[in-house]
Amino acid sequence: MNATTFETFRTELAGLAGRAPRSTLNDAERVARAKAVIRRRVDGRNAAYLETCLHCGMCAEACHFYVGTGEAKYTPIYKVAPLRRVYRREIGPMRWWYRLVTRDISAAELEAFQELVFDSCTECGRCDLMCPMGIQISPMIGIMRQALTAAELAPAEYRAVKAEQTTAKKDLGIGPAEIAALAARLTAEGVKVPVDAAKADIVYFATSLDVRLFPESVKDAARIFNRLGASWTLLGRSAELLGTGESNTEVNVTGIVAEAEQRGAKILILPQCGHAYPRMRFEAANILARELPFEVLTIAEYIGRQLKNGKLKLKPIAGRPKVTYHDPCKQGRHGGVFEEPREAIKSLGLDLVEMESHGRTCYCCGGGGGQFLIDRAQPLRQRTFEIKMHEADATGAKSLVTSCNSCRYNFLAGAAQASWHTEVQSLVELVGRQLAD
Repeated sequence: MNATTFETFRTELAGLAGRAPRSTLNDAERVARAKAVIRRRVDGRNAAYLETCLHCGMCAEACHFYVGTGEAKYTPIYKVAPLRRVYRREIGPMRWWYRLVTRDISAAELEAFQELVFDSCTECGRCDLMCPMGIQISPMIGIMRQALTAAELAPAEYRAVKAEQTTAKKDLGIGPAEIAALAARLTAEGVKVPVDAAKADIVYFATSLDVRLFPESVKDAARIFNRLGASWTLLGRSAELLGTGESNTEVNVTGIVAEAEQRGAKILILPQCGHAYPRMRFEAANILARELPFEVLTIAEYIGRQLKNGKLKLKPIAGRPKVTYHDPCKQGRHGGVFEEPREAIKSLGLDLVEMESHGRTCYCCGGGGGQFLIDRAQPLRQRTFEIKMHEADATGAKSLVTSCNSCRYNFLAGAAQASWHTEVQSLVELVGRQLAD
């Protein structure tokens, strides 16, 4: 990746908030919209979670924002306090009582919770894993995000992205024309990249980060598909799946599923991306209220499977260099994708040294869930990045490998701030460059 391109992108992100549309809602409308989302989304399972929390503090010890700062306000369960109040006052069995003794939520309170819901949460799910009562806190924080978005109280950067998706049909400047141009350039460089083929067994899509910063990951994914002789195509539409609101998520998910079905796809392969994984793997079928007719895999899963069944062969990297691997939260803790990337690392002949937190308990990079977009959150993001930086340093590895370009971007941004010189590498790029005949 070109350093100038990276810095240009960072500068653009810093100015993203200035492109956000102004809200026309008054305070009463904000509260009404937020409460409507909470009432609609809080189900019996969420009610059980809210009723059984012991306030033990274990979720705080699990959260990288709390660990990085020591500030109690970053305790995960506290981040859903407005949701809990709406539940108690308007949904729960004792609502008649809580209406007498508990005040209603306000627009000012909702706005104040923006920092807790967006700036200091990546929905990584580590708090869910550590809760002794099995409470799933991060999905409830997700409801809070949707409530604030409906109230037009999401961070300005999110509102700018949503506006771009809605009006320009682009994501961070990337649309069909930019994707087609990338495919043409890669094909001219000798790596065939079909776009929007009429029929394909595999549909693969690229995110704005892939196109803007990490086009080599698209190129190396293409190398892998081509080496395997797969019937595949790159999706020629913008396919960013950041959490910019219920309606936008549904539109994007529905569009991607329709594109895959139109081509008779057997597999939809997700790029090295964190936020796309839960949207397509876990939420798409619920959004559409039907089973998907194809399998959804991340590129790391696909690579691991092809290596395990012997269809994909790799040349070991000379010298058996020492590396460590960062498990992306959405692929790993949420999706259970742990074995496949490690199968690739093993096949590459690399000496893998695990960090203290890895696998299911791996700490987040600090910028997931779209948090890397929020300019004001940079100091907080850096504190959490440093947790991973110190863990990676303790392994003695000279490079860190990951299979998520959102994580990769955050590591590179954090490294620039901290003058950290450990190389950050892409799993798919390592594999794509070591293909054996």
